Amino acid sequence: MARRNKHSLEEIREMVLDAAETIIINDGYSALTVRKIAMDIGYTVGSVYMVFANMADLVMHIKANTVDELIGQLQQVQVSSPEQQIMELAKTYMHFSVQNFNRWTLIYMPDAETPDWYRQKVDSVFSLVEVPFAQLAPDSSARQHNRAARALWSGVHGICTLSLTGKPDAEGINDVELEIVLLVDRFISGWMASA
Repeated sequence: MARRNKHSLEEIREMVLDAAETIIINDGYSALTVRKIAMDIGYTVGSVYMVFANMADLVMHIKANTVDELIGQLQQVQVSSPEQQIMELAKTYMHFSVQNFNRWTLIYMPDAETPDWYRQKVDSVFSLVEVPFAQLAPDSSARQHNRAARALWSGVHGICTLSLTGKPDAEGINDVELEIVLLVDRFISGWMASA
């Protein structure tokens, strides 16, 4: 039964987002339905559609919240050398993927249409990795820094994806981190030799 409480549309929007994220965190994306969200917040299904155009719109905003949280954690990485910065960014990404597995996998779920505002958020992740590449090789072009960041991040993401889909235990997580360290170390060495 729907609550009789009065909330603003913005409050309902936040309630919907919070409930949807909680469902994904606890039960995965496959458990996410508008009916379940509405029940969890004590409103009708129509209330969800008052604040989000459709399920794809809601999911895009959940993905955006996840990317924002990831960016926040990556921005906290502060070390002295560019090499160490890249390494710590990669480790932070791996730890984020472990701690937020269901939300993290949702980021990479294909969309029928990706809005520009969301693409800009994703580009911000790569920008954080481009900066230390630019410091490592200031004579290289911005395009080279961008390619290096995207190539390395694809490898880091690949290790996370392949390793985490098996839900590794604590020892397995250590192995994942060692693989990432090896990849980042070798990638930087090779990139610096060719830059």
